[in-house]
Amino acid sequence: MSTSDDDVTRDWLGEPGDDSKHDPVRAARASTAPTLPKRFYAQAGIAPAEGGFRLVLDGRGANTPGRRPLVVPDAVLGEALAAEWATQETVIDPRTMPLTRLVNTTIDGVVERRAAVAEDLGAFAGTDLVAYRAGTPERLVAEQAAAWDPLVAWAAETLGARLFLAEGVMHVEQPEGAVAALRAAIDAVDDPFRLAALHAMTTLTGSLVIALAVLHRRLNADAAWAAAHVDETYQAGVWGRDAEAEARLAHRWAEFEAASVIAQRPA
Repeated sequence: MSTSDDDVTRDWLGEPGDDSKHDPVRAARASTAPTLPKRFYAQAGIAPAEGGFRLVLDGRGANTPGRRPLVVPDAVLGEALAAEWATQETVIDPRTMPLTRLVNTTIDGVVERRAAVAEDLGAFAGTDLVAYRAGTPERLVAEQAAAWDPLVAWAAETLGARLFLAEGVMHVEQPEGAVAALRAAIDAVDDPFRLAALHAMTTLTGSLVIALAVLHRRLNADAAWAAAHVDETYQAGVWGRDAEAEARLAHRWAEFEAASVIAQRPA
């Protein structure tokens, strides 16, 4: 832990080589209950720094888990980050801080691995959710078409990606030109923060097209989330809602919304 007056780092943020008891995310995955640290600061804000704006807690700069300065490129994102810290109450719970987690991931992981992240994203170009349609019942077929057909058309017109549509879950080989166009759209994202947001939205929805539509402001976060969950919404309408499933969706929605904030922040 740093003791410098202008450098705030706490054990909960993690250390390279720490075991899971110091990492709330890893601890949760290991089915253990992480001990959450008490809120140790009175005020959260931002201050100008090299590369943009740094999160400051009681005037002292905060770091990422990798001990890098927690700096974002613009004040809009910085204020959203500070607001997330300001809303913490008696303890600091990273599970309620999706924006902070995504920013940390960007700084510690994506900045130095942009090619690998882009390559991972490119794999979704051939398996996009919006290309796989139900054959029955008619209502679900119609709801998928209403939500996804405009996105398929947008991808063709705006990105040059003309996708083949398939009925059922059997894999359909997408045209090389469509895959290349979607990969080109990924490669055009030169900001690591937006690339990380694109990756998060894609993995949360299973749709690179939906994520790109958010990035390009074709969809807002609410519309994109609704489009990605046509099937779940239909099933809930038929069978009723499951409390545990709803809780999982709410958690994933918070992560998606945070990613959309990064993706759609002003240029």
